[in-house]
Amino acid sequence: MARALGIDVGGTFTDFIEVGDDGMLRTWKRLSTPADPRVAIIEGLDGGTAGRYVHGSTVATNALLERHGPRVVLVTTEGFRDTLTIRRQTRPELYALEPRRAPHVVARGDVIAVHERVGAAGEVVVELTETEIDRVVEECRETGTLHVAVCLLHSYAYPDHERRLTDALRKRGLEVSASIEVAPQIREYERTSTTAINAFLRPTIRTYLGNLEGDLPGIRVIRSDASLASSEQAGEHPVSMLLSGPAGGVLGALHVARRAGIQNIVTFDMGGTSTDVAVCPGEPLLRGAMEIDGLAVINSAVDIETVGAGGGSLARLDVGGALVVGPESAGADPGPACYGTGTQPTVTDANLVLGRLHAEQRLGETVALDLERARLALAGLGPGANAEAVIDVVNANMVRSLSRVSLERGFDTREFTLVAFGGAGPLHACALAEQLGFRRVLVPRFPGVLSALGMLTAPEAAEQTQSLVLTLSANASSTLRDSATILERAARDELEAAGVAARHILWSGDARYLGQAHELRVAVDSPGLDAFSTAFHASHEKRFGYSTPDGPVELVTLRARAEADRPDVVLPEVQAGPSRMFAPTGEMLVVDRGNLAAGDRVAGEATIFQPDATTYLPPGWVATVDGFGNLLAEPV
Repeated sequence: MARALGIDVGGTFTDFIEVGDDGMLRTWKRLSTPADPRVAIIEGLDGGTAGRYVHGSTVATNALLERHGPRVVLVTTEGFRDTLTIRRQTRPELYALEPRRAPHVVARGDVIAVHERVGAAGEVVVELTETEIDRVVEECRETGTLHVAVCLLHSYAYPDHERRLTDALRKRGLEVSASIEVAPQIREYERTSTTAINAFLRPTIRTYLGNLEGDLPGIRVIRSDASLASSEQAGEHPVSMLLSGPAGGVLGALHVARRAGIQNIVTFDMGGTSTDVAVCPGEPLLRGAMEIDGLAVINSAVDIETVGAGGGSLARLDVGGALVVGPESAGADPGPACYGTGTQPTVTDANLVLGRLHAEQRLGETVALDLERARLALAGLGPGANAEAVIDVVNANMVRSLSRVSLERGFDTREFTLVAFGGAGPLHACALAEQLGFRRVLVPRFPGVLSALGMLTAPEAAEQTQSLVLTLSANASSTLRDSATILERAARDELEAAGVAARHILWSGDARYLGQAHELRVAVDSPGLDAFSTAFHASHEKRFGYSTPDGPVELVTLRARAEADRPDVVLPEVQAGPSRMFAPTGEMLVVDRGNLAAGDRVAGEATIFQPDATTYLPPGWVATVDGFGNLLAEPV
């Protein structure tokens, strides 16, 4: 039996990494089964067992994107039934003559208004009566659905009304997601949207994780904020799983980089359907809000930028004859043309035709590559759209995404290392590094399964939040101190209730200058007035190029995160030998990564293949193998 097993379900492949009893790592892949992700997991395990299972998945994200879920009824305060329809009135396409918005998960006709009202300071304006509670419960039951989202105005400031209504609905057998449990924070639309999405995802995720728990007892699930939860906790709050897999990738990149003595990194995770990038100045950056398919979610998550560019991204000509790559993807079924079943050209086909993928290689040790099918698919685009053009277009898409998380936020890429992973990341990393000014690229020893590795390093954690809207002046000290004490105790209690001891308390908050309508999330060592003010001024200066040190600062939301100790996964060292230089002699150099020892060097133009990924070194780049088997590539 293995010591631990990490399982990452992606859009194209399901990745496995096993820590054996001897501490050695073993990796493998299986094609994902989107119709039922459990199938690929069970087939991949092939009867094997482990003492500890950690799982990340795109199941919640896919269910939301595909609107695969039950009918949900929203219960909200009278006068606010159109909150999900009005939203923020921002236009995703500013100049579109016929703007379109993705529909929300709750239809306008499925909103029930409640006669009650609470003010922003928590004062009761209209009392919620027992008669009104009975009416709402009966109206919910008459809809015929079991799934209800409850979000009353300003309930984060005064939760009594929402708690009483939620209790009454649950007593009548209804499945309820309440905003005071899911997202007890300021901002009405975002809180309502998050609660509704949670109610929509719960039955799908509870069923999926419940079945998986039967196959893999005690399985832990990685959440969007890179912490672990039990299958029961994740099933109750599936909105916390929307960035489950990508969060594991960030942890894996940091784990490998630190072992290599590198602190500041930008992660570049290119898989089969999408690319996820994040900047990590020593630690992952977290954010408190995001959008998934145009729908707002307030939930702590690793600050990741996603672009629809992957190995399976489809190449096509638009109506004007311009080459477009993505965001549509061939996925696992039918897959790229070179997999033998697809017919449309993809990025993977382009890399194969250019010789950057080894034609005799089997991806994930299972998928044979058909070079002739790839050529035929690309030829169908026409004479002006060759394989090199496909690569140029998809690289341009990813350059924009990497720039947004690094240069546009005030980070100097020359001080960061680009960590490339995912099945396709190492094929494109050096070209992107050249365009953005990175001086070094790190390709981990197991790039194709790094997200699964990162999941094994995730800690158990619990986070508590409170919206304060508190001006950070001297007379606010006692209010901040009292709130911090309550949140710390609640976070510790939640973690310890799961049978885990809290070892660390991490503090953060959303702050803004008085009069601003947006906040910045800042982390501090201790929740004091000066600590938050100093951190906010510095963060504002870095992000926007200026700060107002004398300006009043508002702390909008305070967060306390209780963490257990992080599990440590020991990375085995590779054997060192006499240092060798591998260099091309005219044609593309093809190197089996399994034959490389610590200290070996490979000069481009070269392709370095292994079962889970392939690394491409352009001319003018040299990669050195370090003591852990990582490739450190630099321009010469």
